[in-house]
Amino acid sequence: MLKPYGMIPALPTPLNDDYSINFEGVTEVVNHAVDNGMDGVLVGGSTGEYSLMSVEERKSVIQHVCETAGNRVPVMAGTGCHRTEDTIELTQFAEKAGASFALVINPYYMPTSDEGIIEHYRQVAESVEIGIVIYHYPDATGVTMPPELLKKISEIEGVVGIKNTADGQHTSELIGLTKDDENFSVLTGFEHLILATFAMGGHGAIGVVHNLVPKELSELYQSVKDNDLNNATRINQKLLQVYSAMEAEPVPGTVKAGLEAIGLPGGPSRRPLVSASNHFNENISKILSELNN
Repeated sequence: MLKPYGMIPALPTPLNDDYSINFEGVTEVVNHAVDNGMDGVLVGGSTGEYSLMSVEERKSVIQHVCETAGNRVPVMAGTGCHRTEDTIELTQFAEKAGASFALVINPYYMPTSDEGIIEHYRQVAESVEIGIVIYHYPDATGVTMPPELLKKISEIEGVVGIKNTADGQHTSELIGLTKDDENFSVLTGFEHLILATFAMGGHGAIGVVHNLVPKELSELYQSVKDNDLNNATRINQKLLQVYSAMEAEPVPGTVKAGLEAIGLPGGPSRRPLVSASNHFNENISKILSELNN
């Protein structure tokens, strides 16, 4: 079964001034990523504001991105919901729409046991034929899944990877536990850990910066594959300021401001999220402009 790898942007969802979805803008953002060397795209993740959308809106964006990407790159669709039944329904929709993977966040808010988490992933994986990618984001969910638990989930047939938005030690331990599994890949969700994740034996990175500097990150990944550590390090150091900028204010406001700075549509963030401040807009424009000089 196909597994995710390389550089994958977590797509923001461009919005119109009335907060409706700007589908033409979505097309532009997808094409920018694909045309500049990204290895796939993630639609409907946290950066895509899925938690502030209706189910029908989530479906419409997934469908649109799958149609736009076509057969050029694999599409990963965020399908996580609180209820297992709802997650299954949305994952089945993503499969029919043409997605190659479904990104499924672990159960949170209402606590469950390790067995409850494992069974959640098992039932979702058994409901489709596309690969299931674990979405582990403790800072957002308040639930930290130990590497040992993730190892058990990785052994479920159909579970092919993880977006691990956790610290370096956790990622390192997980890579160590799953290194012999050719059907499972570990991708970091933290830009600052991109190079470290590759050095530890990881397989890629899913992040917001990818939307702004896809060419640079594509070159970084190629350098890793070519064992050119010097060039990979040079590019990574060049991008450190952009990595940090994305966390200076709430996401997705920061990445949307970055998109607009390079001539792509971003639009506002849905309430209660906020758009980037004027100060941030000026700063990110300066950073990205200097990066290209």
